[in-house]
Amino acid sequence: MTLRFDSGRICLDLAAHPLDTPHALDHWLRATGLVPATTPLPALDRHWLARFRELRACVATLARAQLGGATGPAPDLDRLNTLAAAGTPPAPRAVRDEHGQLVRALHTEPDCPALLAAVARDAVDLLTDPVARTRLRQCEGDNCRRLYLDTSRGRRRRWCSSELCGNRERVARHRRRSAAAKV
Repeated sequence: MTLRFDSGRICLDLAAHPLDTPHALDHWLRATGLVPATTPLPALDRHWLARFRELRACVATLARAQLGGATGPAPDLDRLNTLAAAGTPPAPRAVRDEHGQLVRALHTEPDCPALLAAVARDAVDLLTDPVARTRLRQCEGDNCRRLYLDTSRGRRRRWCSSELCGNRERVARHRRRSAAAKV
């Protein structure tokens, strides 16, 4: 399981991921590695979805505020801190799979507050890390609001994904040049 978009941080991946169903949340939790693929999540429901959507909104608001040089609204910051402190992220452990290979598992079945805390703590780490904050960017693609960490060599990355938004921009630029050449 993989994500179509990797922002460089789990909290920014959450901010970019459309969570419209509990199944989409389940997929996201597994694709990010927060929950191993074989870990059951029988309690995952619309309540979990609402709570993760709330965290997603807080993270997006606070990260965009950082881009503008601000700290963000106090209620969002308070909510982020509350979620970060509300649970203990699930402890990983190594177990053998059916072929005898070591694979990652969780010590106990994760609950919603524990998984929210893991993502919220990642957001706190991002927002309080001066180096990471200088790498925070918003995609320059038309109609794209994804946030990501620019880890490119010259810190000149412009798009969330070269394959998605970057390709769209290059195609649009080519069409503009072609149209201008015909005139």
